[in-house]
Amino acid sequence: MKTSTMMTSAMPSAPVGKAWEEVSASFDRFCLAAGIETLGAMMEADAEMACGPRHSRSEDRRGHRWGRTQGKIGFHAGKVVIERPRVRRLNGKELPLESWEQAVDEDWLGQWAMNLMLINVSTRKFRRAVRLPEGDVPAPAGSGVSKSAASRHFVALSAARMQEWMASDLSKLDLLVIQIDGIHMDEDLILVAAIGVDANGDKHPLGLMEGATENAATVQALIDNLVERGLDPAVPRLFIIDGAKALSKAIRRTFGGAAAIQRCQVHKARNIMERLPKSLHASVRRVLRQAWELDDADKAEKLIRNLAQRLERDWSGVSGSILEGIDEILTVTRLGLPKELRRSLACTNIIENVMGTVRRVCRNVKRWRSASMAMRWTAAAMQEATKGFRRLKAHKQLPTLRAALEAHRNKNSPHGVIARQANAA
Repeated sequence: MKTSTMMTSAMPSAPVGKAWEEVSASFDRFCLAAGIETLGAMMEADAEMACGPRHSRSEDRRGHRWGRTQGKIGFHAGKVVIERPRVRRLNGKELPLESWEQAVDEDWLGQWAMNLMLINVSTRKFRRAVRLPEGDVPAPAGSGVSKSAASRHFVALSAARMQEWMASDLSKLDLLVIQIDGIHMDEDLILVAAIGVDANGDKHPLGLMEGATENAATVQALIDNLVERGLDPAVPRLFIIDGAKALSKAIRRTFGGAAAIQRCQVHKARNIMERLPKSLHASVRRVLRQAWELDDADKAEKLIRNLAQRLERDWSGVSGSILEGIDEILTVTRLGLPKELRRSLACTNIIENVMGTVRRVCRNVKRWRSASMAMRWTAAAMQEATKGFRRLKAHKQLPTLRAALEAHRNKNSPHGVIARQANAA
């Protein structure tokens, strides 16, 4: 890059004047040098504010100068060594400089490591990702861009963010829908996650729990964590699951036997098709689609039962699978929800999309060393997925869901059951 006369005439004054001289060699080096000079000037100003002007005897001083030392701060391309003044309090203890503390706390390098690993840059390529291959900014030993340093940055930052997320307060979220699903990380490791949808249609990652299998104990531990953080079990909500019995068991244990549970219709149809020959796929899929689209739950159930009856002779096992959990398959229909809202809430697509992001982020991991490692990566990936979240398509119809859930709770409460029995008598 050649220095023009315009650049020479517009050369700034200190503290970046010396750095401007290097702009002809590298703009990146200029930015780094200018930043170092500016930070140095800020630290000198902090030292003068604490100690007063040099060689003065100010009575308001809080300390005195104690030489200079070197320290490192995280730059986007690695740690940078900076010389800084030292100040001692009048009692002999170190007096921190505000500008230096802010520069150290910002942790640019850690945030860069976190971001690059979330977009699948491996730790071995971290140095190349943050520095130009032919750049002239040196990367001496200890600059924090090695693969082990990048890994340490990611571990520290992801652990801190996961801890903050898993302790966040849920009582302020007006959640109407909760989706729960598991993802297999290893043969002996599964993570169960929960995603919530509030009354405005906004989606929120709620929690994560590890276990050896997707059993009731693992799901119960996740639900207990959500309740401890402010999820009120008395508020009626719609729970959407993939059909695992452990999920239904844990939900009903905490939220009552009359909790509204919707089993994913996509999973149900897929499981049925996988057990049937291709010659039957079109006709069976057509019947299921007609049942999902019907506004009358009784007619939809009759249609499904007729399908199971037709398959009973040749495919008795599949026939039983069709009828298994039929009440939970048609929950959104029994609630009387509009068709657009039913389509959004009849499947686990929301959490499945999040799990897709988890698989993409974690694809460079060859071996899970521990459950805590899988938890950190998955929590980071779930928070990454929030950047692409959009409102629920039928969010304007969510007041209908709230009213339907209230009616469902009143209908299935002990008082409602007694009243119906009295009317029937």
